Amino acid sequence: MTKIVECVPNYSISDNKEGLDKILAPFKNTKGVNLVNVEPDKSYNRTVVTVIGEPEAVKNAMVESCKQAVEVIDMNVHKGEHKRMGAIDVIPFIPVSGMSIEETIELSERCAQER
Repeated sequence: MTKIVECVPNYSISDNKEGLDKILAPFKNTKGVNLVNVEPDKSYNRTVVTVIGEPEAVKNAMVESCKQAVEVIDMNVHKGEHKRMGAIDVIPFIPVSGMSIEETIELSERCAQER
């Protein structure tokens, strides 16, 4: 059975199209990853992204996207209604098919450890 994972990162950005394009590029350009949805919210100054695909491909694209986000998003000048923890607030991984929750947790931990 093919393993499929979903990832729903939340970025502290909404109105910077060029910056958002850089953040989304790894999801668009990585084989085995499908960018499903992008929801920017200007009042929160936050964008919720949904991607789905092969676990390693999704993890690798997520790591690259995070690298772009920390370069593009300046939290010193960030404004918005939603409380923020950083350039990337959360990165939940959700098992969709062929993966246990334990495998998904391990994938998320490996993602967190990469730079």
